[in-house]
Amino acid sequence: MLEEKNPSIAVLLPCYNEEVTIGKVVRDFRVALPDAAIYVYDNNSTDRTAEIATAEGAIVRKEPRQGKGNVIRSMFENIDADVYVMADGDDTYPADAAPDMVAKVLEGYDMVIGDRLSSTYFQENKRPFHNFGNRLVRGSINHLFRAHVTDIMTGYRAFSFTFVKTYPVLSRGFEVETEMTIHSLNNNLRLFEMPIQYRDRPEGSVSKLDTVGDGIKVMSTIFRMIREYKPLPFFGTLGLIIGIIGIMLCGWVTAEFVGTGMVVHFPTLIGAIMLVIVGLLLIVTGIILDVITKNDRKTFIVDANRFAYAKRHWPHPLPPRDAAPYRNNQ
Repeated sequence: MLEEKNPSIAVLLPCYNEEVTIGKVVRDFRVALPDAAIYVYDNNSTDRTAEIATAEGAIVRKEPRQGKGNVIRSMFENIDADVYVMADGDDTYPADAAPDMVAKVLEGYDMVIGDRLSSTYFQENKRPFHNFGNRLVRGSINHLFRAHVTDIMTGYRAFSFTFVKTYPVLSRGFEVETEMTIHSLNNNLRLFEMPIQYRDRPEGSVSKLDTVGDGIKVMSTIFRMIREYKPLPFFGTLGLIIGIIGIMLCGWVTAEFVGTGMVVHFPTLIGAIMLVIVGLLLIVTGIILDVITKNDRKTFIVDANRFAYAKRHWPHPLPPRDAAPYRNNQ
């Protein structure tokens, strides 16, 4: 096995109408990571984002499916590198933190999280509902997965090759970062949080986030992934609540029968028995799905080990798929 002396690095910048900032972002990452290939994925921009990125020497590609999740899926499918650094094209994340994030991945971490919330996020971000949403999502996920992740929804991350090639991107929009974090916690991946200096968008740059709409999507993603990754607590709790209601109703009808010798509320008794049966079925469903989920985790570990083994035994470090890092590939 050969030691990787010059690992290949890919900087991934998903963009939609970022002509105000994309030029500076590309230049900053070029200075921070001079040997990296910088990819700008243009997600149907109607401004000069692609043109400016090309002029700055980035590799520009088009992604016609709208949504950040779709862009990241395309990036992960089509780009090969030893280390991936993902950021936004809005100049809110400091490029000078990237070398330290890359170093942590090379140490063996699967994902390095650029933690905004431990530094300047709550001072720089002028949208109070976003601040509330970050706290809500963070508290919910950490409680359910018994974790201590500070920034669940940050867009500044670094990944290993194995993480990128084994991570199934299911979300289409901005909820993809939440999905990444839950996926990592569920599969017990090696995470490292690195505080970064977040800054708000510069004047003239407009956020694409819909506070209410994207917030609903994020909460829906959490609900869906809890149902998939924690089926026993999800279905078991639901079944227990329904079953207890049914037992209480049965007890009420039974007490009435003991006092009068008659079942006066016969429909209530039928409904109560049905609730008990539904509760038991939900609990059994949770047990069965929990077994399936644990088997899926085993399969994921085996697949991840295969990718890691194959990568270690390739004769050379992974090159980017583009022969030249500055070539435009539209």
